Amino acid sequence: MIRITQLVHGKGTVSEALKYRKKPPHQVPSRLLAFAETHRPVVFWNITNKCNLACAHCYINAESGPDGGDELSVEEAKAFIADLADMRIPLLMFTGGEPLVRKDFWELADYATAKGLKTALSTNGTLITKEVAARLKAIGIEYVGVSLDGANAETHDAIRNQPGSFKKAVQALKNCVEIGLTSGIRVTITRDNYREIASLIDLSLAIEVPRFCVYWLVPSGRGKEIYERQLEPHETSHIFDLLCQRAKDVDPGKIELLTVDAPQDGIYLLNKLREEDSQGYEDALKLLQFTGDSCSAGDRVANVDPAGNVYPCQFAQLEEFKIGNVRERKFSELWIDSENPVLAAFREKTNLLKGKCASCVYKELCGGGCRIRAYAQYGDIWAEDPLCPFVMDAE
Repeated sequence: MIRITQLVHGKGTVSEALKYRKKPPHQVPSRLLAFAETHRPVVFWNITNKCNLACAHCYINAESGPDGGDELSVEEAKAFIADLADMRIPLLMFTGGEPLVRKDFWELADYATAKGLKTALSTNGTLITKEVAARLKAIGIEYVGVSLDGANAETHDAIRNQPGSFKKAVQALKNCVEIGLTSGIRVTITRDNYREIASLIDLSLAIEVPRFCVYWLVPSGRGKEIYERQLEPHETSHIFDLLCQRAKDVDPGKIELLTVDAPQDGIYLLNKLREEDSQGYEDALKLLQFTGDSCSAGDRVANVDPAGNVYPCQFAQLEEFKIGNVRERKFSELWIDSENPVLAAFREKTNLLKGKCASCVYKELCGGGCRIRAYAQYGDIWAEDPLCPFVMDAE
């Protein structure tokens, strides 16, 4: 992810990060997880494929039904959690589907925090009443990311395919803010909502949500079916310009703006700062060099689906990118397997890039953008990211 607010304002500086460089992941503040001296990954765990909505861009094809499919049992799930705790991963993200529809969610979340794991929740927000928010905080969930794909009910409810979901999601955020449970808005941008980003930021500020996270559409799951709704590279640049300007204009203590699944955004920001002759350019460059905010898939990020299959990231849930299964082998063992071809490829990605990404002087910082977008566009995982808005000439 590209932490626009930190980069623009010099927050989370290298000197601050050095204080945590030797700390184990569970002792590092959430805002500085990328600075921990470890390649233990943040794990995105789809605990269920079941959901009470049917979102147009769902990367896992979540759906309603009598059960969540071939989910890990409670016993299997706890063994998996215990392994992650022994491994001391920096963060376990409960996601889905809608994780709150899994009946034993509370038991699993309680077990994870009791094991000393930092935990967070990715949710559509429709089930977070005041009572649920209080219970999430009491059980130890440290962050709640709520999806909000429009600044009004008409847009959001159409994308989420459920009338009333906008109202419930906004109320969920208010419920979290009211009790001091850290929360954030997550928006996946398409042609259906990109004109509402400024209004969505205003909404975030109005209800005092401290984080605003932009996802560019990735062609995974149902996202493949609507990928023609993706913006063109020059259009994403306009949105990123807006995010940068708002990051400059707003007190960084009020809201953090960031983007996900587009490491090239960091390069775009660096060039903006350099063109503006900003004093922050050198600090931003050092931060990107230090944190390695390139594609994290298969290195600092991992995904485990409901059935225990392990992938480099949540958007790479394809058989050809499967690393293994936690039912057959511990996650900790899979993750350090130097002979695993998928991990080896993703961890050496900058040496395998093609097209303009291969010749870009910033490829070590960027990592070549999103490999799944390249795969969907060209049928080649090492091709250039089609969302990248520019070509850097070799120097």
